[in-house]
Amino acid sequence: MSQINDTSQILFGKPRDELGDVERNVLDHSHERKILSSDTNAAFSARQTGGDRLSDTIAKVGGSWTFIVCFLLFLCAWTVANTLLLTREAFDPYPFIFLNLLLSMVAALQAPIIMMSQNRQAEKDRFDAAKDYQVNLKSEVELIALHHKIDSVLLAEIAALRADVARLETALSAALAATPPPQ
Repeated sequence: MSQINDTSQILFGKPRDELGDVERNVLDHSHERKILSSDTNAAFSARQTGGDRLSDTIAKVGGSWTFIVCFLLFLCAWTVANTLLLTREAFDPYPFIFLNLLLSMVAALQAPIIMMSQNRQAEKDRFDAAKDYQVNLKSEVELIALHHKIDSVLLAEIAALRADVARLETALSAALAATPPPQ
């Protein structure tokens, strides 16, 4: 545990206990060499209820060209049926008050369902952003840890090279002292 606290102090400038949940989670995953990234679509879909999926489906259908074309065809059929075909016994004669009632009810139901779907999409976007932040933070932590390891290796090599140079200087000085001066 002290190694995690040391790493936390180096990377975040504070002990592990003072880190937020996200930073602590990232640090633990990094220390345990576990993968942090995951399929956010699958994770988010697993949390959805049946009502959530239904409203997403309704929003997907209601926001499509297929729906618009079919609805325009329905409106044309309604208008033709009540003005041309059923001239005497029209169930909704001009100005189509019953059709207006139906359209108002569809709009009254469709608008909140689409808003629920949009809210869920915004929630999914926040979920994706939080996961992206965690993965980016873990990458940063791993890169910093890698830099520290490389620096440690380089410092050890430099110290070994200095020791070799000092030993060679001593050997060279001894060899020069033992060699008689030229005549």
